[in-house]
Amino acid sequence: MAGLVLRGDWLARTKEEIFEPERPIVDPHFHIFVENEVFPSYRLADLQRDASGHHIQQTVFMECEEGYRKDGPEHLRPVGESEWVCELAREAERAPKGTLRIGGMIGDAQLYNGALAGETLDAHLEASPLFRGVREMGIWDASAEIDCAAEASDLNFYGESRFREGFAEVAKRGLCFDAHQYHTQLPSVVNLARAFPETSIIVDHLGSPLGAGPYADKHDEIFPEWQKNVSAVASCPNTFMKLGGIAMPWCGFGWEQRERPPTSDEFVATYARYYDHALQAFGPDRCMFESNFPIDKLSLSYDVLWNAFKKIAAGYSEDEKEALFRGTAIRVYRLDEV
Repeated sequence: MAGLVLRGDWLARTKEEIFEPERPIVDPHFHIFVENEVFPSYRLADLQRDASGHHIQQTVFMECEEGYRKDGPEHLRPVGESEWVCELAREAERAPKGTLRIGGMIGDAQLYNGALAGETLDAHLEASPLFRGVREMGIWDASAEIDCAAEASDLNFYGESRFREGFAEVAKRGLCFDAHQYHTQLPSVVNLARAFPETSIIVDHLGSPLGAGPYADKHDEIFPEWQKNVSAVASCPNTFMKLGGIAMPWCGFGWEQRERPPTSDEFVATYARYYDHALQAFGPDRCMFESNFPIDKLSLSYDVLWNAFKKIAAGYSEDEKEALFRGTAIRVYRLDEV
């Protein structure tokens, strides 16, 4: 994935008027990249500019290994990200009235360290009032063509004893957990949710259906397995689903190879079955739309993405839309009302 580039001129080839511009939104999943070797630079000002068309009230920062401490104990270095995001939040507060604010963040606690993760979590909580929980990358596949998390060695990373020890520390503190794994690994999320029924587990990116390497051009073949696994996760009442993230290039839909990015109608036509099934399985009160920016910006603009989300939600009641665009995220991530 080295050398990824955000192509502003290419994104500008598809422009749309903002659909329902007055609708208040919480974007529960974004990243800021400053010193990342893989993803292109993306600063707070870039997010503010991208989000200026829709009515984005606040956001949740998602860990991305930025701002880590350069020295000190290894297990406490991720706490630097919490300290850094506090600075970003203060910067956002200084922006003109009506500009989005950072309402919460999810960090990294290296749960594979077992009980030692408790020290990391306490340090995060002391460093930042925005800290709400952790994400641990569990992505793994047997194919060398698929990106895997450094610590994962099989499909069941979330079931390993050391990880479970660390997860118990999350549960003790009443924090939440964002799960990022591939669709083939969703059974491990089911087992985790059943083992820790009091902990809220948020599945990122619609469960991450694979579309690269040996999975390329097999969307119709993969969909039934994804569908079954998503339904199994939804059977656990402490789980939630983030609706988004599958416009990433490695999901295999090929937007980045086209002469111009997709329109919101093209987006809806391509992905409707994924969103429809997730919404039927979880219900709007356990779902939240996410931008996953700037990763999904490799395929389409922020304006077009949220137009598509609004069209997907068009048939739902106003209360259900409130949950999808704002309420579920506020409740799960314990955000202040704006």
